[in-house]
Amino acid sequence: MVKPDLILAGGGLANCLIAWRLAVRRPEIKVLILERDHRLGGNHTWSFHRSDLDAAQNAWVSPMVAHDWQHHQVRFPQRTRQIAGAYRSATSDRLHHHLMESGIAKVRFGAEISQVASDAVRLADGTLLEARAVIDGRGQRDNPHLVLGFQKFLGLEVELDEAHGLSGPVIMDATVSQADGYRFVYVLPFGARRLLIEDTRYSDGADLDRAELRDAVTAYAQDQGWRIAREHREERGILPILLAGDLDAYWNTGEKGVARSGLAAALFHPTTGYSLPFAVRLADAIAEHEDLSAPGLHALTYAHAVNVWRETGFFRLLNRMLFRAGIPERRYLVLQRFYGLSEALIARFYAARLTTADKIRLLAGKPPVPILPALACLSERALYRRESRSQ
Repeated sequence: MVKPDLILAGGGLANCLIAWRLAVRRPEIKVLILERDHRLGGNHTWSFHRSDLDAAQNAWVSPMVAHDWQHHQVRFPQRTRQIAGAYRSATSDRLHHHLMESGIAKVRFGAEISQVASDAVRLADGTLLEARAVIDGRGQRDNPHLVLGFQKFLGLEVELDEAHGLSGPVIMDATVSQADGYRFVYVLPFGARRLLIEDTRYSDGADLDRAELRDAVTAYAQDQGWRIAREHREERGILPILLAGDLDAYWNTGEKGVARSGLAAALFHPTTGYSLPFAVRLADAIAEHEDLSAPGLHALTYAHAVNVWRETGFFRLLNRMLFRAGIPERRYLVLQRFYGLSEALIARFYAARLTTADKIRLLAGKPPVPILPALACLSERALYRRESRSQ
């Protein structure tokens, strides 16, 4: 086997997009993806707003986009609103087929990784694979240096007996009973009778009761008057919601000098958990970077993560207010108020590109959480220290 220039440890979204972008921009770079399962991307639907990416980025990810809508809706007890602006859903099936059919990178499936270094990977069977550089994209790791809440979800992709009548996604239906924190149902119409229905909870704990969430999804369908004829697949996950942390300490835990991507690099929207826009931006940055050596990639990915961390500090503040100041069953009031703001501000929020005026607008007026607990959430460092001492 020819020694690769770059080994991507893990075949998840972030590493697949890096391989994809390098194949287009830097085809001379030989890339090897190591994936422990037998398909790339897992079993996922990654949704995003068209405004999260620029025109060029939207164009190059289009092969993995399975569905496009021109508007979406939110529903709360005191507010229902349709919002203009394209909403897109990419799928792991599309990602896998695009990478495999185009031969973008060599892939080794069934590759269980036991150890990662900056320029080599050792597999569980003892095989040592060397390269100029390695990027670790094996997902979120347990780490005491991040204070987290959790976004837990379970979705069923189903076929109905009759047409559902939706013209676009319902990205938050919080008119449902509130349980286990802030709860909403997320609905994507994939066809006239085909839906992905997800029950989602913003919770303090990471426990996911699969049976309970499945029952909640089927109950929601019944409440909407939808009769499920068949179930095509199940999708579930637990996403981190960032409240506070020490990014330097996080990066210094584990293998030294190893470049990172995706959740392993803490690259995701702190509040929504959306990861695709952040993975696209990192893939572009790597493809444009001249030095793809191990030290060069470590320096680039670390600096990129630091920049994102600094730019998204305000979202961690909002998360602290939501999780630490908000009464769990009344957390929906924060989002209900948010969706009364302008469509332009909402778009900038999802893109993680808030202006100073946006931040002032979000905090202005009577807060939807108790004032004293909200004030106690202002200091990220104080919460991090308290949580660190308690562990």
